[in-house]
Amino acid sequence: MNKARGLLRTGGNPTVAQVAAAAGVSRSSFYREFDSREALLEALDLQPEPGAGDRILEAALKLVGAHGLNGLSMDDLATEAVVSRATLYRLFPGKTALFTSLVHRYSPLDPVAELMATRLDDPPAVLLPEIARTVYRTFYGEGENRVGVLRALFFELSSLSPDAAEVTRDAIAGMVGSVVLYLMGHMRDGRLRQMHPLLALQSFVGPIFFHLITRPVAEQMLGLDIEGEEAVTLLAENWLRAMTPEEATT
Repeated sequence: MNKARGLLRTGGNPTVAQVAAAAGVSRSSFYREFDSREALLEALDLQPEPGAGDRILEAALKLVGAHGLNGLSMDDLATEAVVSRATLYRLFPGKTALFTSLVHRYSPLDPVAELMATRLDDPPAVLLPEIARTVYRTFYGEGENRVGVLRALFFELSSLSPDAAEVTRDAIAGMVGSVVLYLMGHMRDGRLRQMHPLLALQSFVGPIFFHLITRPVAEQMLGLDIEGEEAVTLLAENWLRAMTPEEATT
């Protein structure tokens, strides 16, 4: 362990062979003491190698999309991310911690919350379409399809462990609360139709999320050829027309 500390202080990233050679022992002697290089790093109370957390989350995104959170195997995740179980559990002690990080990294909760914090003065005709486009970019940005996280977040929420469900609900409640208060203010001022604000939000979110989930099928099998941001903008504009107060349309 002392030799390993010395090698690491030089800024290197020593292999098992290099550590064993520096310590004057064989590799078999090393493995009698430590299961892996990561186990040695854990014993030294050092951080895992750079990029391990990102690789784990990218692999988790893929596996959750394919199997859902409940079907996720942490062993398979470690293999997919090319990390040891020790590294995986050091960074993410369990599915609750993993899912919480996935929500903040890949879901629209944080980007939408940021919009609500910085653009509350925008009228609904400006802010609501931008929210729709932000949600689209979250799941289909840079050519990636992250809809698996959307399914896990909303369709599997009731089957999560109590801890994971509590964390996720807290995140959702914070974002939903800010949007609901925004809608209530514009209903009070006569810019939007009066109705239960949560139902108004559901009627806005529902078509957009349905489009996101079914978009791959619609493109491949039904010939949908409308660009994604344009499609969700049209859905948001339809919602705005439906929410226009009746006196404003006469």
